[in-house]
Amino acid sequence: MVQLLLGPAAIDPDKPGNDSRTPLWRAAGGGHVEVVKLLLGQEDVNPDKLDWLGMTPLSNASWEGHEEVVKILLGREVIPDMPDYRGNTPLSYAAWEGHEGVVRILLGREEVDPDKPDDLGRTPLSYAAREGHEGVVRMLLGRGEVNPDKPDDLCRTPLLYDAREGHERVVRILLGREEVSPDKPEDSGRTPLSYAAREGHEGVVRMLLGIEEVNPDKPDDLGRTPLLYAAREGHEGLVKILLQRDDVHPDKPDNHGSTPLSFAAECGHEYVVKNTSRE
Repeated sequence: MVQLLLGPAAIDPDKPGNDSRTPLWRAAGGGHVEVVKLLLGQEDVNPDKLDWLGMTPLSNASWEGHEEVVKILLGREVIPDMPDYRGNTPLSYAAWEGHEGVVRILLGREEVDPDKPDDLGRTPLSYAAREGHEGVVRMLLGRGEVNPDKPDDLCRTPLLYDAREGHERVVRILLGREEVSPDKPEDSGRTPLSYAAREGHEGVVRMLLGIEEVNPDKPDDLGRTPLLYAAREGHEGLVKILLQRDDVHPDKPDNHGSTPLSFAAECGHEYVVKNTSRE
């Protein structure tokens, strides 16, 4: 069908739609190898043409995980590290989606910066950690240029994102790196432990509490501790774990005077109320 349509001389093989997406852009995202080859055989086709978001065909193929298309495009005169209008590169898209094969291909190119941040300061490692893509995280950490503790514009590190999402295996990998600060807060003062406690990730909380540098009673900028967050959300197991620590104050108020007990009572968490109201 594409061959038939390319036959008449009047047809522009690189004509974009209203969203600035060309036939090549769409074929690359769909993983249609033979169509990609056919379009690239046309003199008028620009293999690096941007869509309305600034994404190239390579970015789209990387986002969708089409390894063969990525290889074909990289064989042409394309910019393998081209950021879109939000600063996302083909590598960051592949890392975000966990496409290990595409990540490996892109990391093989000298022009690709494995630690390049987007406009929010998020690196490929940040995206891979947030989504729990263990294989991609290991690949990126294998590169000396990658800073495993690099914060984004909100001061959120890969570990903080991972602790918030509860990906225990990736948390363990990151905590195994000397450069990673396990208690580093974001710009609001919340630490990886605060996030893990708020979201109810018991495995991550246990790991973090096993590290000497982690303060289990550290308040954020609102004065809220990990225990307060766990109590507010009704995470019974976490409340029990935190209350076993001598350095956790069960009645510590936030900046507005609210305690773990008052939050638990307001939300109707009976178990938490019983345990946080103990003498």
